[in-house]
Amino acid sequence: MRPAFPVLARKFWWTVTVQDGAGPPISNSPGRPDKWLPQTEEFRVFGKKLVKNMIERSAENATDRRRFLQSAGALGLGVVGASAIGKASLAQPAATEVAEAAAAAPSDGAVLNFALNLEYLEAEFYLHAVTGEGLPDSWTTGKGTRGGVTGGYEVPFQSPIIKQYAKEIAADEKAHVAFLRKALGSAAVSRPKIDIRDSFTAAARAAGLIGEMDTFDPYANENNFLLAAFLFEDVGVTAYKGAAPLITNKTYLGAAAGILAVEAYHAATIRTSLFEKGMSGPVKKLSAARNMLDGPPLDDQGITNFGEANINPTDNNGIAFGRTPGHVLNIVYLNPGQVSKGGFYPQGVNGEVHVSG
Repeated sequence: MRPAFPVLARKFWWTVTVQDGAGPPISNSPGRPDKWLPQTEEFRVFGKKLVKNMIERSAENATDRRRFLQSAGALGLGVVGASAIGKASLAQPAATEVAEAAAAAPSDGAVLNFALNLEYLEAEFYLHAVTGEGLPDSWTTGKGTRGGVTGGYEVPFQSPIIKQYAKEIAADEKAHVAFLRKALGSAAVSRPKIDIRDSFTAAARAAGLIGEMDTFDPYANENNFLLAAFLFEDVGVTAYKGAAPLITNKTYLGAAAGILAVEAYHAATIRTSLFEKGMSGPVKKLSAARNMLDGPPLDDQGITNFGEANINPTDNNGIAFGRTPGHVLNIVYLNPGQVSKGGFYPQGVNGEVHVSG
């Protein structure tokens, strides 16, 4: 059965075409003229809300708010209406806002467990691709319901270089699992049920990579493997970027930043490999599917802009995109709605953060 998210294609189609360079540019950064944005009233209104949200989430007090607002103007974000939100943003009592934010935000442990769920998925995908086996059973226990893994076998790599890339990434993802489990101790969640077979077919059908009756096997060849890896890696980068503001412990924050950097290296490696193989067409379809799943803002790009390489997906200021945990779950659950399971996690992820949207 075809997943629900393709029905959003018409509503959000502009978010797909813009990232490949379509539409007139507005307020392009002098340093990044290749990053184009849609010149529509819908985008300008959204931009105001985005900057307001950035200010509210990034500032701890009124002074920080003012500094952020000034920086936003200096970076060219004033075009989306910084002045319209400045007074309201700066006038709120700092103590009340901080208290409300602290009460609503998940704990550091919850955020790290959310990351651990994602690392379980990536580790299982890559380890199966290079060894034919997944994580040791002793690495998959913990709080919540422990699940098995459906799918996965060793990829018949044709290129020794691509195989080396895959082996290195697999080792990194396995190390991430070990690190997070150690950091969380007895609070670590167990590996949830993971599907790395049928979920890829569902995603590929919905993205238009294959027909309604066809199947997509990410382990059949290295091209399929790279496309499947692309589906994960950009999500991993944006997930850690989006989760970083939620972490209060500096030690954990530093570790998360380190993992984010490694995930970015992985994403660049996969994107470069796909670019060198001339696979921008299918990549664009997968990027469009992710954009439709999590909706606005514009947080996904293919590997080309007007035929030129776009290895590092960034905004006009050269800053990597971030996704909220809920938006990340929209993608891995393969559902644009507010749900608690689906896609790569048939029974959902374990832990406090488990609902998409």
